[in-house]
Amino acid sequence: MLEETPDDARAVERVAALDIGKAEVVCCVRVPSPSGSGRRVQEVRTFTTMTRSLQAMGDWLGGLGVTRVVMEATSDYWKPPFYLLEAAGFDVWLVNAREVKHLPGRPKTDKLDAVWLCKIAERGMVRASFVPPAPIRQLRDVTRYRVDLVGERGREKNRVEKLLEDAQIKLSVVASDIFGVSGRAMMDALISGQRDPKSLSEFLCNALSCLTIGHRWGCGLGRRCPRR
Repeated sequence: MLEETPDDARAVERVAALDIGKAEVVCCVRVPSPSGSGRRVQEVRTFTTMTRSLQAMGDWLGGLGVTRVVMEATSDYWKPPFYLLEAAGFDVWLVNAREVKHLPGRPKTDKLDAVWLCKIAERGMVRASFVPPAPIRQLRDVTRYRVDLVGERGREKNRVEKLLEDAQIKLSVVASDIFGVSGRAMMDALISGQRDPKSLSEFLCNALSCLTIGHRWGCGLGRRCPRR
């Protein structure tokens, strides 16, 4: 037996959706009709991704009483609008683009994408992706940057060691860490033009002083060492 069910499945009364590109943001807003007829009204506007334009968009959304703003995770373009609207007090949702794909076979434009996302967002048919709070985001940025710097430092050390090997300078044979105190001192001397093994051996620390550079390096110091 057929039964009547509520047809109003709206989860959010005043909602906005953004289709974000590199230079422009298409914003669709859907709110209740001022006439009180129970119908919905919508408006679509285009803003640039410059800060002032995004602030103007936030003011416009605030004037319409929008409470939730939904956007797709598009490259890194979503970050400026997300952070700005979040700071302005909006409930900002970042959604997975694969979960809100447009129906196949229908025209696809930035405007239509924004309208489609807004319609499914107002009915609660989207799921927000996890975005860490601002302090955690800052910590993650610093941590990732440090990891990148440490990795780059390691790659540069490998390049230096390869350069020394190409010049037949076996510094890594007499020093386990060529970037330790002894290794750096000897490299500084080499850069300054010093080529005498006995003179270079004077830079060795006590733990390495028993090694004779001329014996362990062979005669590689006779080859020209490129200064880079």
